[in-house]
Amino acid sequence: MTDLVLAVDFGGTKIAAALVGGAGDVVRSAQVATPQVDTWDAVADVVGRVLDGEQVAGAGIASAGPVDTAAGTVSPINVPSWREFPLRERVASLVPGVPVELAGDGVCMALGEQWRGAGQSSRFMVGLVVSTGVGGGLVLDGRPFGGRTGNAGHIGHVVVEPDGEPCTCGGRGCVETVAGGPRMVSWASARGWRGADAIALEASARAGDPVALAAFERAGHAVGLAIAATAAVCDLDLAVIGGGVAQAGELLFDPVRRALATHAGLSYLSTLDVRPAVLGGRAGLVGAAALVSGPRPA
Repeated sequence: MTDLVLAVDFGGTKIAAALVGGAGDVVRSAQVATPQVDTWDAVADVVGRVLDGEQVAGAGIASAGPVDTAAGTVSPINVPSWREFPLRERVASLVPGVPVELAGDGVCMALGEQWRGAGQSSRFMVGLVVSTGVGGGLVLDGRPFGGRTGNAGHIGHVVVEPDGEPCTCGGRGCVETVAGGPRMVSWASARGWRGADAIALEASARAGDPVALAAFERAGHAVGLAIAATAAVCDLDLAVIGGGVAQAGELLFDPVRRALATHAGLSYLSTLDVRPAVLGGRAGLVGAAALVSGPRPA
């Protein structure tokens, strides 16, 4: 019997699929940009290219949210044509007769890092993706935790500035409004920095530009506050951070750790650690596969 699992990682900017072996190894993969029309056709195409007639033991799906894991539907914010789209059922039609599991992409990122990445030593962790936005997911007692609807761990919408900027979620002052790459660029630009994007902002910070440095300090502090709050509620021992903004390394991680030193003061958080993610773009695919071949979601 095969140990290969089909993994699908659906997001607002890209659709990826892979065959993942029982040890978490990506055997074959493909990726396309997410179109705003004929979106399902693009999913089916990339899945077909990866399967190429191969038999699989099951399929795991990581999707941008919100998701409804009970119903098997997804309503990604950045794909307005998909509202309560039956993604689990549609993927199941491509691999009939095998189990198909669905979870949010943040949960799958965390599970992938816990299974085969930076979180292998931890059973209680949060995974974060700090990029265009800020996403996250929880692994509790070694199992992915999606909560009532599958959306638990969405750390990007922890409020860190109650009177802060409006967020796409409808709230104000979420960590995403401070630490998301485009928001960092907008904040720096309003204070005189001249550059195109978060990559340029990182370069300016490394060159010592005070506004760019302040943007990273502010972002890292916000991420640290969100981790401290989440760790206190969930009794965590690890936070793993990936995504484009996190590629800036110490520019982001140093203020994260300073914030934790100040705000994660409870005795049971004394061993709380923060590490960079190591799986990169594979984390969601590996975590999606683990939904089938690893521990079942709590």
